[in-house]
Amino acid sequence: MAVDFPVKDSYTIQDLVDLVAVLRSPEGCPWDREQTHESIRSGFLEETHEAIEAINNHDVAGLREELGDVLMQIVLHAQMAKEDGQFDLNDVITELCRKLIVRHPHVFGDVQAKDTAAVLKTWDSVKRATKGEHTTQTDLLRSVPRSLPALMRAEKVQGRARRVGFDWPDVSGAFAATESELAELKEAMASGDPDAVEEELGDLLFSVVNVSRFAGPDAEQALTRSTDKFITRFEVVEQLAASRNLDMSAMSIDELDELWRQAKAQLKHS
Repeated sequence: MAVDFPVKDSYTIQDLVDLVAVLRSPEGCPWDREQTHESIRSGFLEETHEAIEAINNHDVAGLREELGDVLMQIVLHAQMAKEDGQFDLNDVITELCRKLIVRHPHVFGDVQAKDTAAVLKTWDSVKRATKGEHTTQTDLLRSVPRSLPALMRAEKVQGRARRVGFDWPDVSGAFAATESELAELKEAMASGDPDAVEEELGDLLFSVVNVSRFAGPDAEQALTRSTDKFITRFEVVEQLAASRNLDMSAMSIDELDELWRQAKAQLKHS
């Protein structure tokens, strides 16, 4: 027997909560009932990335849809917690509202914060006061989730260190550190020690993220753009090879590099 849930022109957040509850009920969907926090964890990440993709593409309709998918994940997690007697979506919203009010004393209190730097300093101070486990600056760095993409995590950790003055005065220091780390990576590779290579490669990437902070662009976005550019140029290389009846897998690196330069020039003038 079908569950009665009317189709309407518009719905509220409560409609969504009720709908998810139906999907999780005995009369609902077998797949939805089987899910756990852990089983849909990767889905949460995927939906978030799809929302980010819509933002990057300036796709308003896509963003509207993907934000709905992200919201669905949130409501589903909240419904699971409610079924276990832990909390519900109202508890999530209440905690969030309280946090926003407490962490914005320059808006809802008497604290003065004239610029973004002052706001961030106030936010960190209140956060440490309300989260007892973050009693030191190191605790604040460790609180950046390890599950974040590595470049993003590095940027956030460096940004938090910067707030207490632990940073280069200008980009020259970051460039010098990058050159030093590159030299150390070359030495590690020459030694043949895989652990040392991994360590020095990580140090080099970390130092490059430092440069990106001074340069301005987000490191994660910059690398995504470069990867897209590589794919586009590779496609032209493949097309050039095919047009000349060349087998890329049989070509030397010098021959491929020549096609790469041609592809780069072709795209530059297209």
